[in-house]
Amino acid sequence: MAGLLRGASLRVTAPRVAVLTEVHRQPHSDADTIATGVRNQLGSVSTQAVYDVLRALTEAVLIRRIEPPGSPARYETRVGDNHHHVVCRKCGSIRDIDCSVGEAPCLTPDSTHGFVIDEAEVLYWGTCPDCHAHASATSG
Repeated sequence: MAGLLRGASLRVTAPRVAVLTEVHRQPHSDADTIATGVRNQLGSVSTQAVYDVLRALTEAVLIRRIEPPGSPARYETRVGDNHHHVVCRKCGSIRDIDCSVGEAPCLTPDSTHGFVIDEAEVLYWGTCPDCHAHASATSG
């Protein structure tokens, strides 16, 4: 993790290493979950410090912030490939979905309104296998 930070011209600090480690360990986690994991690693770390590190890592493109509607912001270390996500409507779990067809940005709008498009954000909604199995088991 220290090498990633140095490569992004960021100072290597214990909170930065811990946050990056947690995001890598638990992709699609929210800031509170990441903060809990960081505190388990380092002891006392303020929530504001975790938010500051998340912002710095996002700006350095070491992590990606995603914001599914109705959910707090989530963070992941998979960056730069324009992948998409699927969200379970029941439990809120999130999984990656690779871009299925074509080159980035994966979708071609019928009009760009003069914009130069470099990314498409697609969010799929459904029911995860665990929730689907649970619903099937309790309904039958």
